[in-house]
Amino acid sequence: MKPPRMAGIPALMLFAFLFATPQTVAAQTSNPETTASTAKPRVIGLKGNLEADDLIQVEVEHLDQWAATNDARKLVPYLNGLAIRGNYPEEIHASMNHLHFHLQITPENRSVWVDLLGAPPGIRKPVTFSVGLEEDSPFESVFDTNNRILLTIISTWYGVAAAIVVLVTLILLVWLAKTTSLIREPGPKPAGGKLRPYNLGRAQMAFWFFLIYASYVVIWLITDALDTITPSLLGLMGISSGTALAEAMIDSGKDTATAKQLQDLTAEQQSIEQTIPELQGQITAVNARETMTPDDMANRDSLAKQLQDYRTRLAQINQQIEALTPPASAGVSQGFLRDVLGDSSGYSFHRFQIFAWMIVLGVIFVSAVYNGLTMPEFSTTLLGLMGISSGTYIGFKFPEQK
Repeated sequence: MKPPRMAGIPALMLFAFLFATPQTVAAQTSNPETTASTAKPRVIGLKGNLEADDLIQVEVEHLDQWAATNDARKLVPYLNGLAIRGNYPEEIHASMNHLHFHLQITPENRSVWVDLLGAPPGIRKPVTFSVGLEEDSPFESVFDTNNRILLTIISTWYGVAAAIVVLVTLILLVWLAKTTSLIREPGPKPAGGKLRPYNLGRAQMAFWFFLIYASYVVIWLITDALDTITPSLLGLMGISSGTALAEAMIDSGKDTATAKQLQDLTAEQQSIEQTIPELQGQITAVNARETMTPDDMANRDSLAKQLQDYRTRLAQINQQIEALTPPASAGVSQGFLRDVLGDSSGYSFHRFQIFAWMIVLGVIFVSAVYNGLTMPEFSTTLLGLMGISSGTYIGFKFPEQK
């Protein structure tokens, strides 16, 4: 009977395995380097408050083994899968498997922070968290989509304090606007405890002041940024301030001219009112004479003509004074919208135009701050449009009756 045949290479491999020493088999099946390389790092814990400009400690399982062949100094946090670029560890304790990060908003990673913090649903937001290399995928983490961690958008105490300050400012602004001449037409207070009409230019100034003031506080609270006023906002504030200033100058010029004209007319009225009785007395004296010479009759006719002229002029002066003196209701507020959108002739389109653009830009402004955590940068074209609207309004102020 022939012995069984074993084909080439498989027979040799079986022979080598059967006669291999135990040390050789152990070396092939339990290489330490192979075991270490299969231990993948994994984020298993986080200590501290996950918030911009705060310190956190991240626990990474097998960090020591991973750091033996990789550069842990290049690790960055990942929030919602987005790498916070340039935010490298402040401290690395590979032997204890943890890292320390100082979460910072920099020009390099600001767009990522805006995506994370913009349009906040509240003062906190659930996010996934991990760490990893900037140009690689993040490590596995317990803080995945099924176990999100809360990212603090606004610190509770700072948020409450800022909300109180902004709310108090708004309440004070509204109260002063309703009860004082803060944004009303200048001039003496009407009788009966009534108030002067609201002024469009001053109302526009107050509107932009509060929007920029509140937005500045909100952006600072969330991003800790202080230099957030854009050049276009300075232009916008300049347009609103210039509108109010030009309006005040026109109104002041009108008031001065009207006051001077009234003063002159009143003085002439008083002089005529004193002259008329004198002329009447002279005419009466001439008529009382028993005999009148031709000169007396000529003098009487001359005095009568002067008296008639003075009476005619007095009637003209009274009409002019009445026209220059506004009615009692003209200096009294008729409601905010009626005051800012109309004059003595009724509602005006040039007033409505500037008011409508103010509201539209205000909505755009609030949306930009809420979603992008930044003051909007209005284009020169849009600022030019605002300037044209304001210029049109100022131009119509000259013939406008107060």
